Amino acid sequence: MPIQRREFIAAIGTGALATTAGCAQSGEGSGQTEAETEAESGGGGQPGVAGETLTLTTTTSTYDTGLLDEIHPDFEDMYGVSVDAVAQGTGAALESARNGDSDIVMVHARGLEDDFMRNGYGINRRDLMFNDFVVVGPEDDPAGIQGMGSATEALTTIAESESQFVSRGDNSGTHTKELNLWEAAGTEPGGNWYQETGTGMGEALNIANQQGAYTLSDRGTYISQRSEIDLVILVQGPIEDGPEILANPYGIMAVNPGVHDNANYDLAMAYIGWITSPGTQDAISNYQVNGEQLFFPEAVSEDPNFQQYVPEGWSSDAGE
Repeated sequence: MPIQRREFIAAIGTGALATTAGCAQSGEGSGQTEAETEAESGGGGQPGVAGETLTLTTTTSTYDTGLLDEIHPDFEDMYGVSVDAVAQGTGAALESARNGDSDIVMVHARGLEDDFMRNGYGINRRDLMFNDFVVVGPEDDPAGIQGMGSATEALTTIAESESQFVSRGDNSGTHTKELNLWEAAGTEPGGNWYQETGTGMGEALNIANQQGAYTLSDRGTYISQRSEIDLVILVQGPIEDGPEILANPYGIMAVNPGVHDNANYDLAMAYIGWITSPGTQDAISNYQVNGEQLFFPEAVSEDPNFQQYVPEGWSSDAGE
């Protein structure tokens, strides 16, 4: 049954962050008043979802960086609920949702998200936040890629020199981006110099560090682990004026209850409203590790991008 699969996934996921929620109250990061919270509960003092659990499947970077640990207590306290956040990587997180083992997904591979929506599994998608990808490697930089303004040129140089490269190889958002970069470079990686680990970002960085290898990382996870590894950023992403191809946007969407009637749609929508609210967006912006900002909010904008809600290229008359 779906609930049994959920319990299994939560047990094995690296991001099982279930906590016991307290009484619902207005949270500092929510941008919601006590009166609004009480109104949602029908005037009873607690929201109608109190005591329930939200299953969130997500990419490893939101867990490895500590972001969810930092912001979730506000949501849990406000609604009197708990959040089971399971960090699996984008591909696995979406697959869990397809199987009915998740209420909501937070991931960072727009192409995979679009497929998920086109197939009817995800609804009410929102842009959430962004950071960027960086190419990291040993300080002595045997391939000589430091400072290159082109990510594809850097990967081609690594391949031509057969310098060690660690790939996550796990169908995650980062792995998807890496494959897109190889394709754009016109290079097919393989051979003894190219290692697929099938691991999350944190472990991939550790393996690359041990082997003196290059890898592609999201900036947030790299910053959160930088003090523990010797790898350095050799090719910057757009946050530091690097190529736009290394942009790393995150999205969030509810699982369609029309497909999986066990999905906790009410709580999923409460979570989407909370995490895209000005208060929580500020909390995301203010979250730092080692004095550096890891994520940049983009849910609140003076000029909203309505394409965020639907798959790329979709329109109501697309089939006419």
